[in-house]
Amino acid sequence: MSQDLISKKELLEITGISYGQLYRWKRKKLIPEEWFIKKSTFTGQETFFPKYKVIDRVEKIKNMKGDISLDSLADMLSPDLTEKIVSEKELKDRNIVSEATLEFTREEYGETKEFRFEQIISIYLLDKMFKSGKIGHSEGKIVFQLFSDKYQKFKGKNCELIFFRKMGVSSCCMVPDSKDVHFEETIKIMEIMNISELIEELKIKMF
Repeated sequence: MSQDLISKKELLEITGISYGQLYRWKRKKLIPEEWFIKKSTFTGQETFFPKYKVIDRVEKIKNMKGDISLDSLADMLSPDLTEKIVSEKELKDRNIVSEATLEFTREEYGETKEFRFEQIISIYLLDKMFKSGKIGHSEGKIVFQLFSDKYQKFKGKNCELIFFRKMGVSSCCMVPDSKDVHFEETIKIMEIMNISELIEELKIKMF
């Protein structure tokens, strides 16, 4: 998924923070590890960030850090939800996923009334793809199976899920960076979902 990037030097200049602050906030997990993107340039390897997300996050930290501790701020901005259990009712009541998508998950998980965070990621992913209108019920099964089988391999890393069609036949794959994946011309890319961005978005909704 293409995104606007900003270099570390530009970020420090625009926001007025220091190198030390940036990496202290990284250690505190105020700024996610996956936002530190290493890229080769003509001057060597440099660090880049998703521009709008990192600037927004830095401004939030600057505005809030005088009122609460960095540890408390980290809990707010990057909560650890790996052990969190959420009920089906809460997912629906808080509009995190739709009833239609929950109905789909009952076919996969059975009549489960509570979900672990990793399960919620797959449900939230499907919900966004269903709402886009780019995949149907049977295609949702393909996405769900791939994500369930391969998520652990990519856990904690920046990756993207690509959903595509060729001559009416649907398939999908998970890759570290879709910009480095090239398909032949008869394949039509229907959707690219950045899993790291999806998880950040989901954490904010659930915290």
